[in-house]
Amino acid sequence: MNPARRGLVRPSAVPPTVAAPLGDPPAAPLPTAAARRARRGWLRVYLGAAPGVGKTFAMLAEGRRRADRGTDVVVGFAECHDRPRTEEQLDSLETVPRVTRHYRNGTFTEMDLDAVLARNPEVALVDELAHTNVPGGRHDKRWEDVVELLDAGINVITTVNIQHLESLNDVVEKITGVPQRETVPDDVVRAANQIELVDMSPESLRRRMAHGNIYGPEKVDAALSNYFRVGNLTALRELALMWVADRVEEGLQHYRDEHAIAETWETRERVVVAVTGGPEGETLIRRAARIAERTGGGDLLAVHVARSDGLTGISPTALAHQRRLVESLGGSYHAVVGDHVPTALLDFARAEHATQLVLGVSRRGRLAQSLTGPGIGATVSRHSGDIDVHIVTHEHAAGGRRLPAGHADLSLRRRLAGALAVLVLLPALTVGLTGLRTVLTLPSQILSYLVVVIGVALVGGLYPALVAAIAASLLINYFFVPPIGSLTIAEPNNIVAVIVFLLVAAAVSAVVGLAARRTGQAARAAAEAETLSVLAGSVLRGEQALPALVARLRETFGMESVALLQRVTDQPDAARGSPEPAPAPTAFDGGGWITVACAGPSPCANPREADTIMAVGDTALLALRGRTLPATDQRVLAAFAAHTATTLEQQRLARGAAQARQLAELDRVRTALLAAVSHDLRTPLAAAKAAVSGLADPGVTWSDHDRAELLATADESLDRLTGLVHNLLDASRLQAGAMPVRVRAVALAELVPIALAELGPPGSAVVVDIPQDLPDVTADPELLQRVMVNITANALHHAPASSPILITASAFHDRVEIRVIDRGPGVPDDARDAIFVPFQRLGDTDNTTGIGLGLALSRGLTEAMGGTLTADHTPGGGLTMTLSLPAVAATTRTPVSGDESSPAEAG
Repeated sequence: MNPARRGLVRPSAVPPTVAAPLGDPPAAPLPTAAARRARRGWLRVYLGAAPGVGKTFAMLAEGRRRADRGTDVVVGFAECHDRPRTEEQLDSLETVPRVTRHYRNGTFTEMDLDAVLARNPEVALVDELAHTNVPGGRHDKRWEDVVELLDAGINVITTVNIQHLESLNDVVEKITGVPQRETVPDDVVRAANQIELVDMSPESLRRRMAHGNIYGPEKVDAALSNYFRVGNLTALRELALMWVADRVEEGLQHYRDEHAIAETWETRERVVVAVTGGPEGETLIRRAARIAERTGGGDLLAVHVARSDGLTGISPTALAHQRRLVESLGGSYHAVVGDHVPTALLDFARAEHATQLVLGVSRRGRLAQSLTGPGIGATVSRHSGDIDVHIVTHEHAAGGRRLPAGHADLSLRRRLAGALAVLVLLPALTVGLTGLRTVLTLPSQILSYLVVVIGVALVGGLYPALVAAIAASLLINYFFVPPIGSLTIAEPNNIVAVIVFLLVAAAVSAVVGLAARRTGQAARAAAEAETLSVLAGSVLRGEQALPALVARLRETFGMESVALLQRVTDQPDAARGSPEPAPAPTAFDGGGWITVACAGPSPCANPREADTIMAVGDTALLALRGRTLPATDQRVLAAFAAHTATTLEQQRLARGAAQARQLAELDRVRTALLAAVSHDLRTPLAAAKAAVSGLADPGVTWSDHDRAELLATADESLDRLTGLVHNLLDASRLQAGAMPVRVRAVALAELVPIALAELGPPGSAVVVDIPQDLPDVTADPELLQRVMVNITANALHHAPASSPILITASAFHDRVEIRVIDRGPGVPDDARDAIFVPFQRLGDTDNTTGIGLGLALSRGLTEAMGGTLTADHTPGGGLTMTLSLPAVAATTRTPVSGDESSPAEAG
């Protein structure tokens, strides 16, 4: 279910009549104050996806438009957030003075509800519907103030963000990581006479934020990095659009009820279209795609049932073309094997949770339909249950097609039909021929019975036809061969005729039965070939994901669930990575099993729970639950197993290739290390050596000043050398996976000043903005301090002296993000990953700044602590290094968004 639909119960007080932006209510003579108090006011809501989209501006602009038209409009409350263009809208509007309240040593202003009621305007503008009032007023929530205004006959125009709706509170928190403390019941908003969505694309909203049109410069970076991420804004926008779309649907339904419109107006969620490879396929696919698109971009699934009795004339080329058409329309193509097409279609639709099923009108003519009974469409419609079935007409409807041949092994229903034909046709024919005994000769009578035997063979197959042949020969002997009324035959001629009839009838029955078997076998082979073709096509297209392969296996055979199990061995050789393969698995093996991939509910956890198993290589198997597959399906199942084994082997080779790449990267790092050591380590070593040698030279007399300067040079060079050696050793430990990490709770407010102090005087110029109630992070304090020193030193090196470095931190979901923001030249987008490569200075030839290992080491140390280190563009120019670490207690985090002026709460 769409999350925007949850908890939305239609209010009974005011039925929805408008669910989208509409014009004003119908024009009428201006009511008096007494008349307004006698009726309830109407409510108009400007709904936004996020702060800053322009809800308050739109509300004030609408108020000015109404005031210019002569309507009595007052501003009950408007929060402009120091936005000049919004404040300009207040110039010509009457504003009711706010009431001042004192709470917890603070002074706050709120809407003066009593003053607005006393002023009794025709329209009141009230901003921020979800706002929580400061204690001391008549109501706790502003929406309760609005309800009182409406009850007093005052029309209200208000604003609210989608995240403040009560039903979407948990959904928004999952998306943004920010809990919403201020909410409004959905029924209050849903009861509005008009709801207008104030929409803006995420990119435009972020540009408005970067230009300072929403918050002050000091809040821009934190907002863009947290609540105003592109993903957050896109998800909130979708929620708002879907919520308004639900209102449109409710308004439409109310309109249909008022006008007694009973016809079905189609809607959907998942649309399945059945394709046969016939000429009508494109029409059905496009029709299904329109249904899916019209109902909000639903899923489109095309399914082809490869029947065991087959359809003659199916073109693989046509099926391939229809598959490409489905995929070009954003849908997916599926092929299943089923003996009974309606059952296979419904099983697939229910397994995919389809709500719509699209079928084409039968291409068979009326005569064919009258002879073979109801078609696939009628059968599916009768048993579809809660799935809506669309029978789509097309230009090939009732155009005729060749009838399908019989089944390889005829079903019990067909054999019973053949037996019934024997019981009905032979007595009826005997009665008819007895009346014509004087007209027809014995050969004519024998041929008449032969026609019935052939018909029984066509309907019921070989064995009912043989029974019919024997019974017909006995009836001919008893009723038509002299002496009549006995089973004796007087004339030799008649003996020969009856024997020849029996042989011919038996031969014809055998030929018909053999033809049915051969036709069924060919159709079965064609169905298997089609499934194998689809499987081979997935290989050629590179579809190697095991979950997708297992899901395709499940839908092909219509199983309840399919699991790919791999045996876990505890043998010492296996633990050491011995190349010796384990024995082939069986359903009776002991030991443990792990599920590599599965599809369907309640997959098997071990082979003993499966109805059918198929070995995959030496240590894995496919466990199928639902039914035992017949031997005829084992060939296709074996093909799936071979494909699965190939995929497992490719994954193993991919892991080996990844390990080889790691070794190659390690060799590259070692080569670069040797190249760097040739200069960057030799330079401080040579300086220290020269200083110490000069001091030790007995032939030189040094003054106290010179001696101190040489000692300082030696000390500085050795410190630099020590730092380089530490970085190189740590880089080697990270490459080898031997870096010791001792994580514990670390308070950033205590660690950051220590890291800045290590930088010396330049560190004192860094601006730190870390909330006091920020949760602690899980990290190694020594490693985190080194990371902070490295990235801050890098920012100080590149940032101009006129723009100080800013360090901020905030909580996001269950993590804490630390941002080091500079206003330097920045890094091009295509080079941001390169700055984390060891020994990389991005063209900087100043070897006195180090060997280019600081950021690479910082990222490695961060990842070793379970965090991430990324580089982003600073709005307005510069580079922002974002360090994300796990929070100690996610429940104690404080969101970046605060109260009315925060990104989460402001409107």
